[in-house]
Amino acid sequence: MESLEQLRVGWIGLGSMGLAMATNIQKHIQQHPDAYPPLKYWNRTLSRGKPLEELGATACATVADLVQTCNVIFISVSDDTALITLAAIIQSSGPLSQKVIIDTTTVHPSTTTTISTSFAQKNASYISAPVFGATPVAIAGQLLVAVAGPPQAITRVTPLLKGVLARRVLHVGDEASQAMLLKTTSNFITAGLMTLLSEAHVLAESSGLPSSTLESLIEENFGAYALGVSRRLTSGSYLPAVGQAPASGLELGIKDVGHGVAIARERGVELKIGEMYLEAAEGARGYAEERGRRADSSAVYGVLRQRARLGFESEVVRRRDGVEEEGKELEDALRK
Repeated sequence: MESLEQLRVGWIGLGSMGLAMATNIQKHIQQHPDAYPPLKYWNRTLSRGKPLEELGATACATVADLVQTCNVIFISVSDDTALITLAAIIQSSGPLSQKVIIDTTTVHPSTTTTISTSFAQKNASYISAPVFGATPVAIAGQLLVAVAGPPQAITRVTPLLKGVLARRVLHVGDEASQAMLLKTTSNFITAGLMTLLSEAHVLAESSGLPSSTLESLIEENFGAYALGVSRRLTSGSYLPAVGQAPASGLELGIKDVGHGVAIARERGVELKIGEMYLEAAEGARGYAEERGRRADSSAVYGVLRQRARLGFESEVVRRRDGVEEEGKELEDALRK
């Protein structure tokens, strides 16, 4: 087995989360120039990697170029289809013996099992490493990472995870799908919390209770995580300004919770809260698409507001987007 000093790291996939994580990897490499060569990266749109290039990372023209020159390869893509396609490309890019594949993508556990098996047949080590936290947490290097796969491979790459991408690494076991099952369960919990807190804020607003008062209770009685979710609602982040990216996209929320609901159905279990989230999330997706906007996974709040006749967009959102000012200008014009 090669020593840590011999690791040659590559990164495939530079979405919001992928770019944030890859940036932290390259910053770590910069701090240890004798231990690692610069990070190599590939993305379908290579220009996404410009911030990495400015930090000293090297772009690869093709996936094959990256695979042939790296022995530790991180993956961060959007969904099962993208991962299956990419895995096939990697496996056709040359010998994979002794290489370590670290996959941060959230997919169905059965997809993880299939891909893990296919890499094992190529004598490569596949680690399922889903991450917990939205883009701002990834930028700060404070994600939680769950890892499952060959123990020796996990030991080999842990220095690239703990204190670099993540505040903590959870070891789930040898079977890659177990990490993904944990991630799927976590997504269900988060979706349920989003739904519950959305209802709580709707109740408060409908009853005349200030949202700041409710949020103080949430902070003191339910902790930092619940507070973070609540602030995505009260700050207006559930519906970002036009042209702005969400902290965690609604499409990903629908996909991730959908995996949990599908797994439950396969086992004859009913997840009513998950189904409630999906129903509201589909409504939020329709609202955003009609207006050419991107919504956060917490946009179920807008749908629950609509059902309570409060309007999808909160006063904070309307004020931020200038809707109220436009309305006042129109009223003034009509009075003249």
